[in-house]
Amino acid sequence: MDMLWNGWGDPAKAAPLPDSVTGLLRDLLGVKPRSAPALALEDIEPPAPTAGPAALAALAEAVGDAAHVRTDPESRIRHTRGKSTPDLLRIRAGDTSDVPQAVVLPATHEEVLAVLRACAAHGLAAVPFGGGTSVVGGLAPERGAFVALDLRRMNRLLDLDTVSRTAVLQPGLRAPEAEALLAEQGFTLGHFPQSFEWASIGGFAAARSSGQASAGYGRFDEMVLGLTLATPEGTLETGRAPRSAAGPDLRQLILGSEGAFGVITSVTVRVRPLPEARIYEGWRFASFEEGAAALRRLAQDGPRPTVLRLSDETETLIGLASPDEIGTSLGRSDAGCLAVTGYEGTPEETAHRREHAAAVLTAAGGTPLGAEPGERWAHGRFSAPYLRDALLDVGAFAETLETAAFWSRVPELYAAVRAALTDTLTRAGTPPLVMCHISHVYENGASLYFTVVSAQGEDPVAHWTPAKHAANEAVLAAGGTISHHHGVGTDHRDWYVREAGELAVEALRAVKRRLDPDGLLNPGVLLPTD
Repeated sequence: MDMLWNGWGDPAKAAPLPDSVTGLLRDLLGVKPRSAPALALEDIEPPAPTAGPAALAALAEAVGDAAHVRTDPESRIRHTRGKSTPDLLRIRAGDTSDVPQAVVLPATHEEVLAVLRACAAHGLAAVPFGGGTSVVGGLAPERGAFVALDLRRMNRLLDLDTVSRTAVLQPGLRAPEAEALLAEQGFTLGHFPQSFEWASIGGFAAARSSGQASAGYGRFDEMVLGLTLATPEGTLETGRAPRSAAGPDLRQLILGSEGAFGVITSVTVRVRPLPEARIYEGWRFASFEEGAAALRRLAQDGPRPTVLRLSDETETLIGLASPDEIGTSLGRSDAGCLAVTGYEGTPEETAHRREHAAAVLTAAGGTPLGAEPGERWAHGRFSAPYLRDALLDVGAFAETLETAAFWSRVPELYAAVRAALTDTLTRAGTPPLVMCHISHVYENGASLYFTVVSAQGEDPVAHWTPAKHAANEAVLAAGGTISHHHGVGTDHRDWYVREAGELAVEALRAVKRRLDPDGLLNPGVLLPTD
């Protein structure tokens, strides 16, 4: 099944907002229905491909069959940009300025190499496409003629080493299918980001993804033991042992490279036994500051739950921590801040960690709310993107951004980003609701995940751009990183260059020149074009 072309996920799961929420948006934020009628897919006419017959023939030869090179309008539209709010607003308006020339579907590492050679011979850029879930401009290169390199046919579990507890996965394998294949053998990857239902293994590695159970299982980049990369200059393979002192770890050049250095064609990951027990609970804290201090204690001194999250006062009040129950907390004066804890493992291990974590949370001022809030969060953990689409449908603007900092900088970062978003959008005449939660914790710091809802304004994309830029500036000024788990893409690129520094960027440019001398891989993503 393909994802919605103008929204998120499974069309059967898309649902309209309740009238009560639509009324709240109107009364609280001045949201008005959009006057322009919604376009149907068949109403959109992308420009005809300019790639000539020779180029298309070369691509077909590379993948063994012309059926695996698609130039029809629907295939090209479905591979136009990603799933950020500006991406969706533009495609809903019929903007196909970033449409690929063709969609190419290789099935093997060798076919990927052949496609890259064909692209180089015919002056075409190449953009790796996994689940298409990028929200930072990672699928919109700054070069006119490009092909989308759809990896969906590379979707197998190649090897499972039950002794070493490692698995070799192809990049186009979507997360649910990967989990199902591993579960048949009694294992799990334990990687469950909000994009879980649609994102791919290769995309997780290319963007340094972090899942909702990262407190227990770690980030995806911590799970990766080896990678195979296809580049215009040949094959790069990394990871022949669990750890090595044989020079710099070249995996780190590939992880987070977003297709700018090559196409990931296999990923070796560590796996864990399937948990026998899963328990999710809710806790209430009087303030975000108090809750953050409690999370820090668990992150630093343990016992660390598998899932550990904290919503601020606004997010708790609105009910965004449980998207399926949006609006149910409104009117309460005691909402406070909701924390969710989750424990996975053997029954004995789960009970032990739960008991000791409860003692820490209680001592830090937490009030136990029982299983219901935690189970409700777990039930709706992948629902927020559908809620975003429903908000767009009624004329609201909704977008997210995330960052991370050391614990001592988290309060300043939280306040600075909230202020930047609120001030910028209020000056534009669309005062927002700004919500936040701590989504990932570490011994030394945490990630902040912001959600912004406002009226769309006359030009929704232009309305958001100054606010996004102001938030990016606030992130750098407050000591945060420009991206914790969404990646760089084009949206964050200029701020990433400032964060990394001139010498580091030149070193990365040197790597790109060696692996991709013609600059055909995702140009303008991660690094500015020369």
